Amino acid sequence: MTLFDVPAAGSGGGVASGGAPGPSPVRMTVAYDGTAFHGFARQRDQRTVAGVIEAALAKVLRTEVDLACAGRTDAGVHAWGQVVSFVAPPGADPDTLRDRLNRMLGPEVVVREARFAAPGFDARHSARARTYRYTVLNRREPDPFMARTAWWVPDPIDLHALELAADPFIGEHDFAAFCRRGPAGSTTVRRILASEWHDLGDGVLRYEVRATAFCWQMVRALVGTQVEAGLGRRRPGAMLSILRSGDRAAAGALAPPHGLCLWHVAYDDEEHR
Repeated sequence: MTLFDVPAAGSGGGVASGGAPGPSPVRMTVAYDGTAFHGFARQRDQRTVAGVIEAALAKVLRTEVDLACAGRTDAGVHAWGQVVSFVAPPGADPDTLRDRLNRMLGPEVVVREARFAAPGFDARHSARARTYRYTVLNRREPDPFMARTAWWVPDPIDLHALELAADPFIGEHDFAAFCRRGPAGSTTVRRILASEWHDLGDGVLRYEVRATAFCWQMVRALVGTQVEAGLGRRRPGAMLSILRSGDRAAAGALAPPHGLCLWHVAYDDEEHR
């Protein structure tokens, strides 16, 4: 089992082949292994996903670009369906751009799709929902081939307790108990559209959560607290009271970042998948 299968890089020429005549918004779907990155967002003196993508784009396009993203993943977090957008200079061709970026950045960072977007498209502000998946390996022994993409929990987890714990999060709630505090005045109210656990067999458990937006470290806090319930360390029925408390200390510890993957971002022109 791997985080993503890397497609074969296609052939490509210069970026001006078949491109748009003027500056146009380009939308790219990007997958990456976040292990060696200090998160997505560009940071001075730190290796980040946005940093390497922007540096590669600058080489290919011969100009700096300002990259927007659908979700700023933390250090060690992966993505299969991250969406980024930027305004490309005249003559840029998305197919050629995709192929050249993949040769420069793959397999650690892979552009799965690149295409022109409608005027005004912004990867963050145009998004309607985001889906994250968190993978737990619940076996007595670890798996070296899943070590970078799954949280190994050797003690037995009660799947039914996980399922009961996941249900109360659906709907609109104040998730202050499950979020790291943001800037002053920011809200922690979020609307969860789906919250469910799946048994994939052979000890692999996967949590999938979909929301219009998430706050900082919210998914990892949700997973860490639910896994505590699955291990019998707290009652599944306590989730609602934790939500209502608004107290971060009432919830569980953060699940490790490497089990988390930004799976899909939905926009008005497509259905969730």
